[in-house]
Amino acid sequence: MSQSLLEREISKRPEKVRLAGRILFLTEDPELIKRQLAGEDLPWDTKNPANNPKLRDDISTDEITPAHYCFYFDQTLGEIPYMGLKCGNVLPIGRTDVRKSGFVCSVSGKRRGKGSSREQSPYAEMAAGIQVVIAENIERIYKQNCQNLGLLTSTNFSLIDKIRAGAEIALSEFTAGEDEITQQVIEYGGLFPFNVARMQKKVFLPAIKTSKRPMTLAEKIFAKHMVTGDGKVGVEAVKPGDTGFTRVDLRFSHEYVTPMAAIFYEHYVGKDVPVNDAASIRLFRDHLTFLDEVISEEKKKIGLLDLATQLKLKQEDFAKAQGIKLHGELKDRKGSEGICHSVMLETYALPGQVNVGSDSHTPHVGAVGCVAFGIGTTDVFNSWFTKDVRVKIPESVKIVIRGKKQPNVTAKDFILKILSLDYVRSGKALAKVMEYAGEAVETLSVDERATMTNMAAEIGGFTGIVAPDEKVVDFLVERRGMSRSEAQELIRGLQSDSGAEYAQLIELDAAEIAPMVATPGDPGNGKDIRDLHTPVPVDLAYGGTCTAGKNEDMDMYAEVLGDALRSGKRVAPSVEFYIQFGSQETREYCMNKGYLDIFQKAGARVIEPSCGACINAGPGVSTRPEQVVVSAQNRNFPGRSGPGQMYLASPLTVAASAVAGYIVEYQPSQRRELAGSRR
Repeated sequence: MSQSLLEREISKRPEKVRLAGRILFLTEDPELIKRQLAGEDLPWDTKNPANNPKLRDDISTDEITPAHYCFYFDQTLGEIPYMGLKCGNVLPIGRTDVRKSGFVCSVSGKRRGKGSSREQSPYAEMAAGIQVVIAENIERIYKQNCQNLGLLTSTNFSLIDKIRAGAEIALSEFTAGEDEITQQVIEYGGLFPFNVARMQKKVFLPAIKTSKRPMTLAEKIFAKHMVTGDGKVGVEAVKPGDTGFTRVDLRFSHEYVTPMAAIFYEHYVGKDVPVNDAASIRLFRDHLTFLDEVISEEKKKIGLLDLATQLKLKQEDFAKAQGIKLHGELKDRKGSEGICHSVMLETYALPGQVNVGSDSHTPHVGAVGCVAFGIGTTDVFNSWFTKDVRVKIPESVKIVIRGKKQPNVTAKDFILKILSLDYVRSGKALAKVMEYAGEAVETLSVDERATMTNMAAEIGGFTGIVAPDEKVVDFLVERRGMSRSEAQELIRGLQSDSGAEYAQLIELDAAEIAPMVATPGDPGNGKDIRDLHTPVPVDLAYGGTCTAGKNEDMDMYAEVLGDALRSGKRVAPSVEFYIQFGSQETREYCMNKGYLDIFQKAGARVIEPSCGACINAGPGVSTRPEQVVVSAQNRNFPGRSGPGQMYLASPLTVAASAVAGYIVEYQPSQRRELAGSRR
């Protein structure tokens, strides 16, 4: 621990706050937003909510800070909050509009801050003058990022009247209902000052006193990793609501987050202070390696491509200075070593671990039975010197998929079905662990399980996890070169106890799940393909990203395109089909299987690993609003991957639709088991 931190003066916020300024209501009606930006204060009846205009629900972090603007990592972000906010078909908020209008509070509806874990979103709001965010409910990572930065949050709409009146508001209004640690983080004005106070022993972690009880798999893993008041690790048991800090086995970040975290670290901790256990940290250059191929001339002119290069260079400098392993760009050709989630699953994550990463899709590695969750920039830089992160033990939802799935149904169809359920769409699954089980899940390979754990992020869940079994043992033996006895020892005891408590049990019959798509706008817009009724012509098809760039995903693309070639067909002339590997390991797998030849002959364009199109930063993005995209990625929020209309689907559906020229179920000419790794 740096001596300067131990000697630094740290104090709490005042017990009362006064917010002097205007309130911005993010309504569905773009004209009402424009009127507020022009200086009009919108009337709001807090006692009769039905009298008020409809607020925008489901505002994603992509809409608060569109991906391209996340290349900024300083106060410039204050010029761009809500620039991606779509109301109707209009983007009513322009650059600097919020900052120059004197707003101190921003109000919206349900599920505020869904999607990416990017801390640039609340940071941009703060830099624009916003001091408090009010919404009906708030997504976990976004809310925690707000708290870590010192941005106040509330679901209490009666505060609107107090803010308008310029009245003092007790800080307890914002800490009420929060656990003891979160209360103190808010009182100290953010996670860093709280952690310094913790190191100085001005604050103490509340003891976890939960006695032995039946636990879920996630609870068992957390119990072994919770930090006690005296600095030891591990407690007898935990239950939902217990709070503390969990020791983490692996921490990672990518070039969207590392530079901002590094600047925070160097500013607050010290440029020459070594990180805590560099050997357990990984950095990735995986998001922006193909940006130059798709970024517009307009964005180049305002320097965004140069800024993206600065992100890369800052991460490289920090990795070198701190001795941290960086999975970077390829030396001999364009592309990256691999997407962070893909590499973490293939190379590093182990059953029973706790992993954290600077990305909402960190739960990807829950496929091997570890607890993994996304954290924001402030959590990242704090973890570099504490080696732990703040957690409130979440409730778990058990999703049991029984029976046998149809041959053309995949894990992606399972998760799209789950996302379409009222329980999920209403926000009841927010911040909960998604534990997937049942015969249909047990038959899935680790690669396919990763699709489901990965997209716990779209559910708004804390994480996703599958109890490790012999398929995980096979994966560790075949993909990691581990001995079978070592792998079997790792999974010992890693299953939920009989009698473990769940917030909800969801049961589905695999036989009743058909190939699905999520219609444009939200991953929760799931429907059976057969219910589209009229053909949906496709302009672009995209197979890739962490969700759909794994070995078994490549098996699926090859199966469909192989069938097409045998029938004398190729990718439809009207369609551009992109297939992008998740990692170099997957690229090597495809070379060994002969898939590259199949992809080329069928007319698909193959791309080296990168997040790419999924974040509007690589080939496969749409360029016009009228374009229709069918994609195997995980999100289709407005503007996420270009201005077009994006349908989410499985690798089988994406490839079949690329061949047909319109969205269609895959109907194989003959079923067969592909040779290779389906474990």
